[in-house]
Amino acid sequence: MSSVSVSVLVVCLGNICRSPMGEAVLRHVASERGIDITVDSAGTAAYHVGEDPDERSVATCRKHKVPISHKARKVKTEDFTTFTHILASDQANLQNLKRVQPEGATAVVRLWGSYEDGMPIDDPYYGGARGFETCYQQCIRYSNAFLDQVVDK
Repeated sequence: MSSVSVSVLVVCLGNICRSPMGEAVLRHVASERGIDITVDSAGTAAYHVGEDPDERSVATCRKHKVPISHKARKVKTEDFTTFTHILASDQANLQNLKRVQPEGATAVVRLWGSYEDGMPIDDPYYGGARGFETCYQQCIRYSNAFLDQVVDK
């Protein structure tokens, strides 16, 4: 187990597709690697507060045997000091986070893809199953890249 205390908030827009999947995948990958971290997710908008993850996110995670359970919530001011890292799914959400980031924030706020290929995770909401699978594969890669750089130094 890692002795580094890391806590991560994965963020997308509505907190029903990318970020709950990212939360589940990062938690799962960390557990498989024997790394103890705290992971949560949130959205920069309040469109779906209290809702379960999109059924396609759930189906994709289940297909890959990754447990997923979450109720959508919006990013809160205290998240910027509660978590060590806040990982945005794309540039628009990164900009939204930076806009609301309070003075004295201690969390590292970055594009999640910046730990690997610098790419955003495109929103699969209006697409088909392929978009959710692409999102899942990015979450796997980005989880490993994040853990490699932040935890396994």
